[in-house]
Amino acid sequence: MKINGLLYNYTVAQYKPHINKCNESKISNELNREFNREIIGHSIGPNKDASLVYRAFSSIRTNLKSITMFHTDRGNEFKNKVSDEVLDTFKIKRSLSMKGCPYDNAVAVATFKIFKTEFTQNYHFNNLDELDFMLSDYINWFNNIRIHSTLGYLSPREYKLRNLKKLSNSVLEIQVQVTLLKLKPL
Repeated sequence: MKINGLLYNYTVAQYKPHINKCNESKISNELNREFNREIIGHSIGPNKDASLVYRAFSSIRTNLKSITMFHTDRGNEFKNKVSDEVLDTFKIKRSLSMKGCPYDNAVAVATFKIFKTEFTQNYHFNNLDELDFMLSDYINWFNNIRIHSTLGYLSPREYKLRNLKKLSNSVLEIQVQVTLLKLKPL
């Protein structure tokens, strides 16, 4: 194969340099690792920016004052005036993962892996409206029907209802992943 200049796809390095630096804020990781994997807010859009985060907050159907912590990775889309105003208004404490420590966001990353393999893999959406409709349907199924081994083979909602008294804090973890959504080119 080398003689003919052929390579397997997985043997070619897929390094993509990051031009922007991460959020260098001094905010520490305050996360206490209590999750039920429920998706409580989401948004879609063509860009990974502050408005995407704001729309995710706007889609949450519960009282935002019941959320005590907002944990994210160090992406710059979370370091902006709009997010700060929402957090200050509802007295939500900010928590950032430690720089260079992927384990802080392991639950979110594992959820995105499930999301990619079950929802988006090998599917191309015709437009954002189709994506939004199908995403809402998938999130409803994910929260109410899909069981998770890490939750004792319960759905996230069922787990939350059974363990509501045990969970002392409501934690919102938002991780924006733009690359997992594919739209068909026009």
